[in-house]
Amino acid sequence: MLDTVPADFETAVRAALPEAAFPELSAAYLEEPRGRYAGSGGLLVAPGATEEVATLVRLAQAHKVPIIPYGGGTGLVGGQIAPAGPVPVILSLRRMRSIRAVYPEENVLVADAGAVLAEVQQAARDVGRLFPLSLASEGSATIGGVLATNAGGVNVLRYGNARDLCLGLEAVMPDGAIWHGLTRLRKNNMGYDLRHLLIGAEGTLGIITGAALRLSPLPQRHGVGLLVVDSPAAALDLLALAGEVAGDTISAFELISGRGFEFFAETMPEMRAPLDPVPAWSVLIDLAGASGFDPEGALETLFARAAEAGLVSDGVIAQSEAQADALWALRENIPEANRRIGSVSSHDISVPLSEIPNFIETATARLAGIGDYRINCFGHVGDGNLHYNVFPQPGRSRADHEDERPAIKTCVHDLVHELGGSVSAEHGVGRLKVEDLERYGDPVKQAAMRAIKDALDPHGLMNPGAVLRART
Repeated sequence: MLDTVPADFETAVRAALPEAAFPELSAAYLEEPRGRYAGSGGLLVAPGATEEVATLVRLAQAHKVPIIPYGGGTGLVGGQIAPAGPVPVILSLRRMRSIRAVYPEENVLVADAGAVLAEVQQAARDVGRLFPLSLASEGSATIGGVLATNAGGVNVLRYGNARDLCLGLEAVMPDGAIWHGLTRLRKNNMGYDLRHLLIGAEGTLGIITGAALRLSPLPQRHGVGLLVVDSPAAALDLLALAGEVAGDTISAFELISGRGFEFFAETMPEMRAPLDPVPAWSVLIDLAGASGFDPEGALETLFARAAEAGLVSDGVIAQSEAQADALWALRENIPEANRRIGSVSSHDISVPLSEIPNFIETATARLAGIGDYRINCFGHVGDGNLHYNVFPQPGRSRADHEDERPAIKTCVHDLVHELGGSVSAEHGVGRLKVEDLERYGDPVKQAAMRAIKDALDPHGLMNPGAVLRART
């Protein structure tokens, strides 16, 4: 295998694009956050406009050079890294990060694919609107990346996934043609919806270069509570009751296990639980509404009714924005504490809501037959998406269990499949879960996906090896 891209291709690209399109290739482009993959060094190209992306793609096709799209580099399934195969050109969107236009009266914002999610959120707030997609990595994740993976986050319960927040796309197709699909329309039934084909395709069917995004009114009243429940089953009952009390003002409903607080004590002692004793299970509830809404009153009513029904035993309701931020900081820092502990195997899964208690109980029991682990189960229980992560006991490291990792993953994923769930809820397939897609995916769907891939990208140059196994 060559250790660089073909010289004639590099010469052609450098002649066609400005000097600013060729930043230095740093190690960051060859690593992914969990350290499972390391990429091979190729040519890093950072176009400054959609036309430059199209030029690059056409030249790559002519020279049969693979293209790996790179957004913020925050993906957790290796979709942005090519550890094997011919050395690729790495296409970075870092220079395409403009907010192209904002239409407050339409609740629409148009942005480059390289725009950072936090910058888009701020641009919406600047005109009194909300872009509700919210992730732990929002300071680095880009719009193109979150759309390419159909990212979820904490507000899916109310606002939906990234797919639900996109009205139109601009993209460069595998042959280098530009699809001008930046419509701001809510209703548009003009044939096949290429937008939904490219969203979630992880760069395997084209390169997203711009997006028209759906905004919402900026909530005027906001309330946050942390309520103690005795089990995940009680959390589900609390969710149903919260719907009766607060209706569609529920923005997030997050399950937190006591293990998360234990990990804080070990790795981030500044993150202190607001309740003593530390609960085995708790739920973080976020309510947001218009100016006439009373979120604190709604949370107090919910607590009173839930306590009467035996669903909650304790809790805290934020009395200020600072207290609300402190409660959210607990949830948002769980992944960082997990990272410092070092997981043996992490799982981004979803199951039907009613199966959540069964999944948690059964998975934990089955894993006990493989080894002695600590489980930190947390996540977006309001939409059925759990992060079920397996860790070593104190005094041991994940390296001590590396040979057990395949069995752990198969144990968890088999159960998810048995319960009618998905082994990739919000992180995508990337390269990490290609075998899982083959193992658990519907064969008819897989055949259709392969047919679409072969039709649009016959040479298999668009992010080869991601989502679908590369042809040999």
